[in-house]
Amino acid sequence: MSAGGDTRPGHRPGDRAGTGAAARGRRVVVIGGGLAGIAAALVAADEGAEAVLLEARPRLGGATTSFQRKFQDGTLWIDTGQHVFMRCCTAYRGLLARLGVTQLTTLQPRLDVEVLIAGSLTRTRLRRTRVPLPAPLHLAPALLGYRAIPPADRIRAALAAFRIGRLDQRDPSVDGDSFGGWLGRHGQSAAATEALWELLTVATLNAPASEASLGLAAKVVRTGLLDGADAGDLGWPEAPLQQLHGDAAVRALEAVGGTVRTATKARAITRSAAGWEVTLDGGEVLVADGVVLAVPPPAAAGLLPEGSGVDPAKLRELGVSPIINVHMIFDRPVLDGPMLAVVGSPIQWIFDRTVSSGLAEVGPPGAQYLALSQSAAEEWVDQPANDLRKLFVEEMRRLFPAARAAELLEVFVTRERTATFRQAPGSLGLRPGQATSLPGFALAGTWTDTGWPATMEGAVRSGIAAARETLAGMGVAGSALSVVGHGPPGQRGESRGEAPTRSGDIEGLTPASAVATEAGTVDVRTVSAAATAAEPAAPHTATPHTATAQTETSKSTGGFPV
Repeated sequence: MSAGGDTRPGHRPGDRAGTGAAARGRRVVVIGGGLAGIAAALVAADEGAEAVLLEARPRLGGATTSFQRKFQDGTLWIDTGQHVFMRCCTAYRGLLARLGVTQLTTLQPRLDVEVLIAGSLTRTRLRRTRVPLPAPLHLAPALLGYRAIPPADRIRAALAAFRIGRLDQRDPSVDGDSFGGWLGRHGQSAAATEALWELLTVATLNAPASEASLGLAAKVVRTGLLDGADAGDLGWPEAPLQQLHGDAAVRALEAVGGTVRTATKARAITRSAAGWEVTLDGGEVLVADGVVLAVPPPAAAGLLPEGSGVDPAKLRELGVSPIINVHMIFDRPVLDGPMLAVVGSPIQWIFDRTVSSGLAEVGPPGAQYLALSQSAAEEWVDQPANDLRKLFVEEMRRLFPAARAAELLEVFVTRERTATFRQAPGSLGLRPGQATSLPGFALAGTWTDTGWPATMEGAVRSGIAAARETLAGMGVAGSALSVVGHGPPGQRGESRGEAPTRSGDIEGLTPASAVATEAGTVDVRTVSAAATAAEPAAPHTATPHTATAQTETSKSTGGFPV
């Protein structure tokens, strides 16, 4: 996966005849190989630049990757977190199509979440109606039939959802308020907050309602539930995340002349007379015409070049929120569906990873691998693994009769201490835009100001926008950015279970002044929501070249159409 890069300014192996003429002969170095960095590198390469993607870890994928773990006589793939997306997550779905891996995911024909009510051990569903009602009326039957909360609370919840949809998430008074505080002032009971609102927002914002930004919660509710009748339909991977993201990205980048260098850490970024210099561990220097910095906030704060106009103290102030995953392998089936939400329990979401992990091939016949995804995990992240195993195994056996009779073959815990930035009230003012005060230098990552929560959709959108800004600073802007046909037709089919897409339903990135900011991903931590609500990116007045990249006259998506 790792490849060396010639540091001579004139060496451009990525030149390709007939594509991206304005960028040909230019080099873009992308630092950070998560989804944001992958998206940025692909946009740059597709526009004809030589894209060099650097990743400090041994593999690409960032927070959405996998590792291997021995189990009995075989090996399993373990995902770093359980990631779910929504139909409205158009940038992320476009990236999957660009990578040729859409067929490795499943997308529901309609939103249908089974919910276990822990107190009564009964089940209900949060399900989109089959009746073709227009948005937002389509939401009413789903809420009115949701038996996890009392009937009176269902009516109040429907009214609250419509009110949330009218909030301006960029109003400082909205962003500065807590979602829980707003819910309390608008007639939402503690039961409704826990069983409905936090079912959505703990997963997407990685924070309880009392500690979550009202602005970001409004984004999730509006774009994931209100803007389109089918916006909230859920999708999930049917293969290890490493195959879905990292491995596919290496193939895609190398196919267009890009270079991927893993286990390679950047130490400094400096401007030079020729453009940019990126100094690596060991002293090697890469010369570039543009740079995209796509690493987590603390690392980005330490790498910001002088004159960027970005305050490193604000990046550090963003903080972190952890997620833990408790993995259980039973000798027989315990869960009868691909996933299940739980309310009134320490357990939040359960996913069946039997097939995607490889257990179905290497494990005992009939064994099942379940992953319990626990967002907003501050109370658990530092607890000893034995204590966590005891807590969650006992709860699984209380909730599921089949688990009481099953033999538990293995239990282990994975921790993501820095899973997301802290999406707290006031966090909007801490998030920088992708553009900076330095032409040819841009930022990418879920923590940049995309208008989205820290989700896969936000990551991809930030990478696309950052690549456009970097290319603009190199003189590639506006209508020069072409729409690229991505991959052979056979790699661009619909995912399993997916209904045909509406015309214009899937887009990459429109000019940023008309960006469709479509809403979150469940990372369960993921609701990757996103639909068709237009919200312009925040202007960056210190960056003259930004207007060129975001011109209204450009017809390019600059992204990855499905």
